[in-house]
Amino acid sequence: MTRSARPLSYPDGIVPEHVQRQGGRWRRWIAVVLLGALMLAALLGAFGGGKTRPLVAEGNDARIVIVTPRVIRNGEFFEMRVRVTARRAIGKAVLAVPAPLWRDMTINTMIPAATEEEAKDGIFRFDYGALEPGETLDIKVDGQINPPLFAGTQGRIALLDDTRELAAIPLEITVLP
Repeated sequence: MTRSARPLSYPDGIVPEHVQRQGGRWRRWIAVVLLGALMLAALLGAFGGGKTRPLVAEGNDARIVIVTPRVIRNGEFFEMRVRVTARRAIGKAVLAVPAPLWRDMTINTMIPAATEEEAKDGIFRFDYGALEPGETLDIKVDGQINPPLFAGTQGRIALLDDTRELAAIPLEITVLP
């Protein structure tokens, strides 16, 4: 008996109807298009990752730039960079972060460390001392998204001269599962 003359045998539980084509070719094309669209969305950064655009706020006394991911996955580590440039003398440069922005996040490090830290009235205040005109302060914050944080968080990070606001940036972070 030749190879092609042998009857087909199927594993237990598989019958010839299982291997027969059902439906048209359009089902395969729909699957290919959906998979391609999903892959394109991921490539364009819709699900996190990718290059982050800086957020900038300009004031008469200072400029603040924040670079941080705005779409991130739950459980991931992230890095936030804050750059403050004084245009005029700042007696007491304070970075003010609303507590709800960092709720359900673990902030692992903040480099350089502030000379004073305070949590009051729902705002974390980090005092970095005086800045001279033209002086730049670079702050690196490393954190992690905790499992309870779902959908996202938002807040307004401000640069203060003690209590007077010099510049502020609204920040919204989307958290995907």
